[in-house]
Amino acid sequence: MRIANVTNRLTIVTEEGAVDVAAASGGRFGPDPQSVYDEWEPFVGWARTADLSSSAPFDFDALGSPVPRPRQVFAIGLNYVNHAKESGLPVPSVPMVFTKFPSAITGPSGTIELSGNSVDWEVELVAVIGAEARNVSEADAWEHVAGLTAGQDISDRQVQLEGTSPQFSMGKSFEKYAPIGPWLVTTDEFENPDDLRVSCLKGEESVQDSRTSDLVFSVPQLVSYLSKIVTLYPGDVIFTGTPEGVGLGRSPQIYLSEGDVLTTTIEGIGSMVHKFVSPVNEETPKKIRDEAEEATSGAAAR
Repeated sequence: MRIANVTNRLTIVTEEGAVDVAAASGGRFGPDPQSVYDEWEPFVGWARTADLSSSAPFDFDALGSPVPRPRQVFAIGLNYVNHAKESGLPVPSVPMVFTKFPSAITGPSGTIELSGNSVDWEVELVAVIGAEARNVSEADAWEHVAGLTAGQDISDRQVQLEGTSPQFSMGKSFEKYAPIGPWLVTTDEFENPDDLRVSCLKGEESVQDSRTSDLVFSVPQLVSYLSKIVTLYPGDVIFTGTPEGVGLGRSPQIYLSEGDVLTTTIEGIGSMVHKFVSPVNEETPKKIRDEAEEATSGAAAR
């Protein structure tokens, strides 16, 4: 089953088109795409036997994030062996966890404003929680996952890595730096949800191409690990990490620029397409960099 957000309404996508859930369920489930995760089990039970014949065509550009307002957004660094190698860092022995703030979430198409000249791409499989998880075993972890979708961990490398003790979250949380979509696919749709092709095109050039079977820590391992530290709530999002091929790891380094189009694809899920543009207010990113550099210089002086 494919769960989508069409013009901010909860939608099931079938081969024939889009089915508005609120209308098809007679109001049993509301139109808000985010609210369905709090009712995930009864929703899936209803959808399995529901009359979904009231489908209608829809425009891809009308799709929003299938998880528009997650309470928590987790992301995993260096979770492919070859990505760790290209970063010049050892493969982690435990998941390297950071956050992307929910305000960065956006849908599977449209324009994204560049925050500077070191903005990088990172195709990622994204897991969405469907049942509250606390101290979950790896063997039971898939039971707490509503489904999978595609994501991009867009990263401003200068902001991410600057300072004497860099932290990742701010450089990865500019507006629209967490696109998700085109829809959520429930885990029963995959022959093997632990082995999916993930790929990314920059224009016509293939820049990333790998499989999730190469993850250092699988989705079940990540859900189990996180749930032993924090409570995972329905609708929470986990960006599972990116494979090799990012701009930072190239020689010379290559980053996104005005007019670039990024196509993000995951096997069994679909594709997202985003175009990158210069910021409307170009002084804002510059101000962020100047202030960060000043703070770093001050700390060094002290």
